[in-house]
Amino acid sequence: MSTVIPSPNVWDSPDVYELENLAVDRGQQIEARVREVHDWAGLDVLDVGCGTGFHLPRFAVDARSVTGVEPHPPLLRRALRRVAGLGNVRVLHGEAGALPLPPASVDVVHARWAYFFGPGCEPGLAELDRVVRRGGTAFVVDNDATRSTFGRWFARSLPAYDPVAVDRFFARRGWTTDRLEVAWEFDARADLEAVVRIEFTPRQAEAILAEHAGTVVDYAVVLRHRTF
Repeated sequence: MSTVIPSPNVWDSPDVYELENLAVDRGQQIEARVREVHDWAGLDVLDVGCGTGFHLPRFAVDARSVTGVEPHPPLLRRALRRVAGLGNVRVLHGEAGALPLPPASVDVVHARWAYFFGPGCEPGLAELDRVVRRGGTAFVVDNDATRSTFGRWFARSLPAYDPVAVDRFFARRGWTTDRLEVAWEFDARADLEAVVRIEFTPRQAEAILAEHAGTVVDYAVVLRHRTF
């Protein structure tokens, strides 16, 4: 039985979501912190929920191998096109709760916007324990609903979301949480407006756009990591 929860932003609007990928963390603070904790150079990397494969070429520059896993066939096809010609990258159809990989086969796992809600993602976390080699590290990038302009928008759009409970969920399972300040930085106001409209309901999006001018949004994230 599938445990996949559809992501309407990227599933329904992959071209607009590409603008969001380009805008998030242009200073590469997330990547820098990941490399500080466990550099993937020369290692086997897994990207869970890789979407259109935006991050796969970046990992491929100096990883030994890169595997992207994506449950949504249209995104999977885009990812395959994106990495065509990269000899150390493959993209597989699958989901976090049933990864199509053998045990102890990867060293570094990247999962961005894939484990938002804590409770409910236990099958996916169990799969990480199965596929990560001893000494390997998994990283989960998530929104921080307690800080920043984007965090305020996120919290307002999901009033039932409890970031303290999510933090406790991961802490009980041995995960460390780093808090980073990044940004959305768009080239044009129209790009920001398009992305806001796929991330929020029409009413919420119009309120957000009315209150926020310009092309930059301060954005707080949590980077969770666990070494196995």
